[in-house]
Amino acid sequence: MRLTAIAAFLLLGLSAAACSGSQVAPISCGQAGQWVAPTDAQAQPADPRMLLERMARQQVVLLGEQHDSAEDHRWQLQTLTQLHALQPRMAIGFEMFPRRVQPVLDQWVAGGLAEAEFLQRVEWEKVWGFDARLYLPLFHFARMNRIPMLALNVERSLIDAVGREGWDGVPESQREGVSKPAAATDAYRKALHAVFDHHPAKARGEASFPRFVESQATWDRAMAQVMAEHLRKHPDTLVVGIMGAGHVRNGHGVAYQLKDLGIADTGLLLTWERNEKCDALGKGYADALYLVESPKSNPPRLGVATEPDKEGLRITAVTAGSVAEAAGLRTGDVIVEVAGQPAKSLTVLRSVVQRQVPGTWLPLKVRRAGTELEIVARFPAGS
Repeated sequence: MRLTAIAAFLLLGLSAAACSGSQVAPISCGQAGQWVAPTDAQAQPADPRMLLERMARQQVVLLGEQHDSAEDHRWQLQTLTQLHALQPRMAIGFEMFPRRVQPVLDQWVAGGLAEAEFLQRVEWEKVWGFDARLYLPLFHFARMNRIPMLALNVERSLIDAVGREGWDGVPESQREGVSKPAAATDAYRKALHAVFDHHPAKARGEASFPRFVESQATWDRAMAQVMAEHLRKHPDTLVVGIMGAGHVRNGHGVAYQLKDLGIADTGLLLTWERNEKCDALGKGYADALYLVESPKSNPPRLGVATEPDKEGLRITAVTAGSVAEAAGLRTGDVIVEVAGQPAKSLTVLRSVVQRQVPGTWLPLKVRRAGTELEIVARFPAGS
């Protein structure tokens, strides 16, 4: 498995507690539905009206997410609605789409495609893979209000190539028009090193870490560049970016590349689990955090990212602390069967997992390095 894809999943999927480095019993940060502003001490309540009015005056507002969190996507829709009421001249950029599908997004917004055809033509299951039902309300909001949707991403092959060869080692013809990223700050390098250290590919040697940093900076640059180019054509527009929280936190990622491209007015908004500590995050962590409390009714999650394989579904990432990690699933494993059914698509895997009742066991047949294994995933009681 490629380092960049896995590490990126870890980077974007780490919980708020993990990112804060907290190892002690959680202390409530506030009430769900409350905005707070991070500081060097304890986060302070923020006035919603003043905050959103200030965000509506920015050039770009980045809404960071944990990709499989239903609460994050509900918050994104709510925030988009409020910002659009304040600034109707808006465009919404999505990390979920590579640049090549921009014409499909234009067709969708214009009302020319049905849901199923839209998802098929953007190759949702292949390119992104997270549950489309989490994102469809955002897509429908854009379509209903005829808000341009921007495909921010590039092909994963470019990010992987930079991870292997470094920026200078990738021919210009393969860079998809992405300009050379600004060099990562020391603080960003430190944050990325924590992700890099979680991956067994570190055994390749410390020399690969600089290339990994370049690959992440390239990813940030690609998304920043699309938004900056839109703003140059439509300078009176607010561009809202929907992307993984790792690209947003502390302004090291996309906001840093936007500034290098001449876009300095960028707002950073994130969610935060209200029962987690939120002290000493620092003023630069984000402009504000929206406190959420994940409902117990959320469907169960296995905690893997996958891609199609001729034998089933190849695991491309395993979320730290997940059911999958506890079961011993590894990156590179191929899920051949789930509960006795051939794992022929992500839809099959997802539907079986989401039918699991807390406290039950899910049998999986997995192929690892040519050997077939029987693995049981245990869903905790009350999950």
